[in-house]
Amino acid sequence: MSSEWSALLVDFSAYLLLERGLSKATVSAYAADLEAFVKHLPAGVGASAVTRDHIFDFLEDGQAAGLESTTLARRLIAIKVLFRFLALEKIIPADITEVMESPRLWKAVPDFLSLAEVDALLAAFSGKDILEIRNRALLELLYASGLRASELVGLRLDGIDFQAGVLRVIGKRDKERVTPFGKSAWKALSRYLEESRPLLDVSGREVACFLSHRGRPLTRARVWMIVKEAAARAGISKNIYPHMLRHSFATHLLNNGADLRVIQEMLGHSSIATTQIYTHTDTARLARAHQRFHPRA
Repeated sequence: MSSEWSALLVDFSAYLLLERGLSKATVSAYAADLEAFVKHLPAGVGASAVTRDHIFDFLEDGQAAGLESTTLARRLIAIKVLFRFLALEKIIPADITEVMESPRLWKAVPDFLSLAEVDALLAAFSGKDILEIRNRALLELLYASGLRASELVGLRLDGIDFQAGVLRVIGKRDKERVTPFGKSAWKALSRYLEESRPLLDVSGREVACFLSHRGRPLTRARVWMIVKEAAARAGISKNIYPHMLRHSFATHLLNNGADLRVIQEMLGHSSIATTQIYTHTDTARLARAHQRFHPRA
């Protein structure tokens, strides 16, 4: 845990004890839940950089691990109280959890990019530099296959099947799944493997697909930074992070008629209920169309 988060949690515990008058047992329970949340965050994410999707992922992982709904609700309450405190103390500009009224947060509608925003993001890295080529391939795969950042950095060379156009990835709880990738990602990935990766793999022994400039496997934190850089280059003002490309992948598939069960399989969701959060985005689109075009709307 970073020194920033350690100091914030110490101050928050003191606030709960001295100003809110909560018992030591309650404060200890809050602290345990919040420590678990902070450890779940990607490296380098401070309080002001936390998004609702970070919270969503934390609760979703807890749900996948079999935690009771009461435990998940308690974790959300602890996070909400923390961010209310951080906003009151002006440590963060606003309380991102304010709109999260239901303990069933993991069913909230996720943020996603429009098709135009995706196109701009993918075009952000278009140079001939070996890292530009790598970054383009990385972004293409995130969107084309709906990979989690952890799955992307864990992708091995022997997990890529160009002939079948599929990837074999290791998801949550070490579950293996196969997910397709399209022509654009195929082209970008082929170029990276042919032109860039041989120059990055200085040892000649790395099995990870995506490597750093030092020839080591990329980290989740570095993927997060690459996505941020792409958004800045593309002039996109949204707070974009790797998981938003996964959300966009699922939302665009659903909006274009893909079956929900197929999307569930490609995303690696153990429960269809998790995948159903994307139906809300499509419902909103239909409602807007109805309001615009129906004569008695």
